[in-house]
Amino acid sequence: MSDLSFEQMLEESLRTIRNGEVVEGTVIDVKEDEIILNIGYKADGVISRNEYTNEANADLRQLVNTGDKLEAKVLKVNDGDGQVLLTYKRLAAEKGNKRLEEAFNTKEVLTAPVVQVLGGGLSVEVEGARVFIPASLVSDTYEKNLEKYNGQEIEFVITEFNPRRRRIIGDRKQLLVARKLEMQKALFERINVGDVVEGVVKNVTDFGAFVDLGGADGLLHISEMSWGHVDNPRKIFKVGDKLTVLIKDISGDKIALSLKFEDQNPWLTAAEKYAAGNIVKGRVARMTDFGAFVELEPGVDALLHVSQISRVHVDKPSDVLSINQEIEAKVVDFNEADKKISLSMKAIEQQQPAAPVEE
Repeated sequence: MSDLSFEQMLEESLRTIRNGEVVEGTVIDVKEDEIILNIGYKADGVISRNEYTNEANADLRQLVNTGDKLEAKVLKVNDGDGQVLLTYKRLAAEKGNKRLEEAFNTKEVLTAPVVQVLGGGLSVEVEGARVFIPASLVSDTYEKNLEKYNGQEIEFVITEFNPRRRRIIGDRKQLLVARKLEMQKALFERINVGDVVEGVVKNVTDFGAFVDLGGADGLLHISEMSWGHVDNPRKIFKVGDKLTVLIKDISGDKIALSLKFEDQNPWLTAAEKYAAGNIVKGRVARMTDFGAFVELEPGVDALLHVSQISRVHVDKPSDVLSINQEIEAKVVDFNEADKKISLSMKAIEQQQPAAPVEE
């Protein structure tokens, strides 16, 4: 018979473990901030909340269940209370770092969730390992507020891998730039001057609107927004508006757009509507010393000479007319070739004696 006690024989039957060793165990109890594992050793293993997750106030009972199998790394064989201190988080990070190293070497495109928005960029997590994406590498355009990325899954590549210095850098910008170049190439191979295409307003300025055509932006100049006069593009368009536009010109990587479709040219029907002798209505659009320009419809203006305003002498149009005033006049001349129309209010004045001119 052996002189060893039952307790001694049982202890010898259990394997020994060392700091740094990876062990597998079964969850036998879960508390809000602590997980107890049976790891087949004389003492149970303990994983604290801080060694399981980066979430400071996480309730472990919501994350782990009794009976779950977990792998963990030994931090300390005896914590002073006879338990084995374990870490799940650090083991996961080590595995994640191996995954990141492979991705770095192969230039693989990774997809991972944004777990934290920092002052200088985003922190994403790949299989327990953290990757930092600087704000300058998050997008190909300036991003004032990165909060919109919080919780989103994003794609990126690893451009710097130095886990010893805790420097693992990701880059999303280069992927966006590369994809845009591909889309731009495909767009220019597809479009031609005269094509009608769909686009989305990306930006509006004083001189026009930039329209995203899906690969490149085209400029819709203020002069091409309407057959009529446009004072302020911002009063007509806003970012996000969907437009059907005409490609007016392509010069290198610049695309000029227009909303002046030829089949909607008001001069196509002007000869009939504004023939000499017709009585028409219009709006005073602008004035000079020699006359007023009257908008008969968007894209069709006519000149009301100062001498044709009234049977009474008028020094300046502004003496009797005002901007945006609606007037009625007679067409006295129509020149389709030069797109010029002359009006006369005097011609339709009721026949009445002219007021005497004061000496």
